[in-house]
Amino acid sequence: MRVRATIAAPAGSAAGSPVAGPTALAGEWHVERRQASSQASLHHPIRVWEIRSRRASKRTSPTNGVTIKTGGTVVVIQSSWLVLRSERVNGGAKRGAGVAQVRLNGVVKGWGSEPAVDRISFEAEPGSLVVLLGPSGCGKSTTLRLIAGLETPDAGTIEIGGNDVTHAPPARRSVSMVFQSYALFPHLSVAENIVFGLKVRRVPRDERDERLARAAAMLGLEKLLDRKPSQLSGGQQQRVALGRAIVAQTPVCLMDEPLSNLDAQLRSEMRREIRALQRRLGITMLYVTHDQIEAMTMADRVILMRAGRIEQNGPPAALYERPETVFTARFIGAPPMNVISAALLSSNRELAATAPALRDLSSMAVGIRPESVRIAAEGLPATVIAAEYLGADTQVETRIGEETLMVRVAGRLAAQTGETVHLAWAPQDAHWFDLSSQCRVA
Repeated sequence: MRVRATIAAPAGSAAGSPVAGPTALAGEWHVERRQASSQASLHHPIRVWEIRSRRASKRTSPTNGVTIKTGGTVVVIQSSWLVLRSERVNGGAKRGAGVAQVRLNGVVKGWGSEPAVDRISFEAEPGSLVVLLGPSGCGKSTTLRLIAGLETPDAGTIEIGGNDVTHAPPARRSVSMVFQSYALFPHLSVAENIVFGLKVRRVPRDERDERLARAAAMLGLEKLLDRKPSQLSGGQQQRVALGRAIVAQTPVCLMDEPLSNLDAQLRSEMRREIRALQRRLGITMLYVTHDQIEAMTMADRVILMRAGRIEQNGPPAALYERPETVFTARFIGAPPMNVISAALLSSNRELAATAPALRDLSSMAVGIRPESVRIAAEGLPATVIAAEYLGADTQVETRIGEETLMVRVAGRLAAQTGETVHLAWAPQDAHWFDLSSQCRVA
């Protein structure tokens, strides 16, 4: 669809104000759209969101290009110096908005009588990287599929870019997705795999080539464009899948455990690459993983899920330094936090005195990070079960009564199995939880 439009003065400017050039277009405008088959005109408020220039061909006068959006339509403006393309986006999220907020409100999805997602609500701010973290079966991948439109919620709403897309098809949501299996066509080359979606959407050849070149340069794939997926390493295949998401130029990118098939060293490299890429593009990214290291190193915000519900939602540091539940405390951290019955502290007056006032030790659990525990001359007596030297530190497994407590000591510690050691920690390093509710009390 091509339409002609006349630019009116932006709100707040004098009537008939001249348009000096593309850079003068930034801001709110009104556009008069005229269809060739009708004399009727419609006025729409628009916002110019991107300005770009291009070289004029020999057969045309010098032109500049500006892309604008109005509601669900990207409109073509034509004048003696301005030409744009048009693209219809009926229903769903605004395409090409650069960044977009994702919001879930009370979303429910069940399989039979069992809820896979149970009344979850959260927001992913524009341009942020949000990680959905949790064990297998917690509902994180189902949540991502609901956002993508691959599943329909039983209740609740999903918004992308301020638009309700709960029942919109995937193609109208302005999202791209990277799957765990990469989903590459084995008979197509790297270049053909990357631009496949653009061909389906009938994006012009020149624009496809431009997006392909930009993505290939960004991901270091320039020399691999003619290869087939079977001729690539796992990391290279992952980059191809990322390239396909990049060329779509959607404001939201969804990733479903994209690194789980890679070895440990390559996962570490790809973590940094994906994070750097998300920052460079400025897109909103929702990333699903069961690996808390990926969550801690990549995320602006971590949403920890358990049994279809959100256990805790916050910055990575908040989940690590102030877990709200015993589940969060034990899930975040490597090795995880020690959570033991506070009654075990009754034999040590100094440690017992740090407990919250007016609370019985038998009603609470205390959590201590392994790196916060130290082996001291005096403290809580424990028996050494095993010691693992890892180079930079030693992880010592100890037993207090029937409960295990891990200690992380810098460097090498010569601890013998069966040896009795004394453990201590600073009062501010203790986290206190109610045993019945499993929630934080101090």
